[in-house]
Amino acid sequence: MAKYKPKDLKVKTLDELKEQLKLLRKEQFNLRFQVSNGQNENPSRFKFIRKEIACIKTILNNANSI
Repeated sequence: MAKYKPKDLKVKTLDELKEQLKLLRKEQFNLRFQVSNGQNENPSRFKFIRKEIACIKTILNNANSI
């Protein structure tokens, strides 16, 4: 997956953002198991997912406060 851009996330609907957040949470969960078993091929992916989750949550919080 390429580097995300917050501008691209802002144009998505709330339902799309929630669905993407759910998928990222599942991937993060699976990566945690890979790390604990020593099978993780791409350690930087974990950091990327954390940042993208934070960005999506920020956008969702801003949308809810309006």
